[in-house]
This record gives sequence, C-alpha cells and structure tokens, in this order.
Amino acid sequence: MIEIETILATLNAIADPLTGAGVVDSKRVMAPRLKDGALSLVLEVSNLSPDQRDQLDREVHTRLEMLDGLKEFRVAMTSEKRTRRIIAVASGKGGVGKSTVSVNLAVALAKRGIATGLVDADIYGPSQPTLTGTEGQKPEAREKQLIAIPSEFGVPVLSMGHLVKPGQAVAWRGPMAGNALSQLVEADWGNVDVLIVDMPPGTGDVQLSMVQKHKPVGAIIVSTPQDLALIDASRAIDLFNTAAVPVIGLVENMSGYACPACGDISAPFGAGGVEAAAKQLNLPFLGTIPLSIEIRMSSDNGTPPSSTGSAMSEPFDSLAAKIATWLNNSRSI
Repeated sequence: MIEIETILATLNAIADPLTGAGVVDSKRVMAPRLKDGALSLVLEVSNLSPDQRDQLDREVHTRLEMLDGLKEFRVAMTSEKRTRRIIAVASGKGGVGKSTVSVNLAVALAKRGIATGLVDADIYGPSQPTLTGTEGQKPEAREKQLIAIPSEFGVPVLSMGHLVKPGQAVAWRGPMAGNALSQLVEADWGNVDVLIVDMPPGTGDVQLSMVQKHKPVGAIIVSTPQDLALIDASRAIDLFNTAAVPVIGLVENMSGYACPACGDISAPFGAGGVEAAAKQLNLPFLGTIPLSIEIRMSSDNGTPPSSTGSAMSEPFDSLAAKIATWLNNSRSI
C-alpha cells in the first residue's frame, strides 16, 4: 500500500512556478488525505497566472498517475483572497543606488510571474519616470483615484515625477508629502499583488508615514560597502525595527568594478562591508550588485537591466528569487 510520504515526496519534485522550491515545501499542496488508496488534496494557486495554474495542475496529475498503488485521486484548486503586500526598499542616505535596485527588483519579480507594481516614494527627488521610460506621462484618475501608469516591462508605476513638470521643485512640508504618498500607494493598481516602494533616503516624515499608515510586510536595505553608508543604513534598519516591520535583508550595491579595458576588478567603495554588517546584525545578506557602466547607461536610457536578459540582469534575478521565496514563506502575513 502506498504511503502519504511517498506521494508528497513525488509531488515535491515539482518546482513552484514562482520560487523554484518544491510545491510541498512552498505550501501549495494543502490538506492531503489518503484512505484505502484514494487521495484527495488541495492545490493552492494564489498569485499564479492562468497558464501557470494549468501547467501546475497538469504536472500534479501526471506525477500522481505514475504512482503505483494509488487507486484514484482528486485535486481541487483554490486561490485565497490576498491583500496587496508592500515591500519597502530603503537606505539611510542618498546616492547608494536604491532606486536602481527598486525598479530592477520589480521587473525581475514580474518576470517570475508575480504581479508587481512600483511606487516612487521619493517625493522630493523622483527618478522612477526616467528609470522606467515613462517620463512625461501623466496618470489618469477615476473618482479621485489615480490609475497607475503601465510600463513596457510589465510593471505599472507611479511617481511624483508623473505629476509635476520635469525639473520642478516640490517644496512641501511633511504632511503634504505624506498625503501625496498615500495617493500613490492607494491608487488603482489593477491586479498587482506586490508593491515595491522606492523609499526616499533618510528617516523623516515621509518614511514614518509609510511605515505607520501603509504597513509594509518587509523592508530591504540597500547600502554601498563603505563605513559611512553602513552607519546611515543602520538608522534605516532601526526605523523599521521600531515600527515592527521585518527587515528582509541587506543588499550591497556598487560592489566591485570590472575595468572594461583590462578586466581587473577594483573596489572603489570597498567590498564585503554590507555582508559583514548583515552578519553582525543577524540579518540575511541578499547579494551584491556591481558598479557597472552598462547598468548605469541602461538605466539612464529607461531600460531596467533586469529586463534585458543579459549578464546585467543576473544579480537582480538572484535578488528577486530570494524575495519571491520570502514572499511565499510569509504569505500568511
């Protein structure tokens, strides 16, 4: 007689479409019951596209049909209603490449089948219109609610840069900036499941409004390797800890530079400092992103490197895989 452990081990060889983990480990196989050789189970398919759902259902049926000793089986699919989840991408200071990490993470998550949107919360210095190639576009509104602007990379986006003229200064005090952020976050995002919020640098009014009112499920801290940036990053970590927002981990940006002429690797900002800080703080280290002229040029042209499928996309794809796993493991939040 076949055992339930054998069945689950067989199904766990199927990769979760979003995370790549086994579907049993990723908790997509629910309520398995085996009695007298008859199996019933529920397949949890939240956040999957219709094609991904059909493919997963076919793979489960194929695996079960191959099992000796299994007389019959029933597979039901369910999709739990989910609240849109917010991930804040933050830093303690400006100039560490946080916006570049934000847009590339959003695009890389969308490539993995996760419906992802991007909020540019840097009210005073918005850069996402340039990075997403949506500069000059204005969002429409429906019943006083903004409608997110689609990008050609599958990630809708909203930014203060879409609401003011290019180069126009936004001279607002904290409450006005907080209200503007709420309009962006509470916009019509369609079927988006995850919002990546590109936070402004520092720990001021806008950041406090974000963590207190909009309750991110987690935060990613971006820093360059040098000591000064790490000191400022620790302040951002303290803000999220105080607000009981889990810090998902740290990313080291501008880590190492490969000379295009000779190929030698140099580290103008140092290397390894963020990983060492993560270890000291007992936080996950999510990876490194190199200092690259290709990444800079692609970003300036409004083409996120993670959308290109080239070597430039690899560090962002790796980061997205880790965030997808974290989202899957914390889906009950």
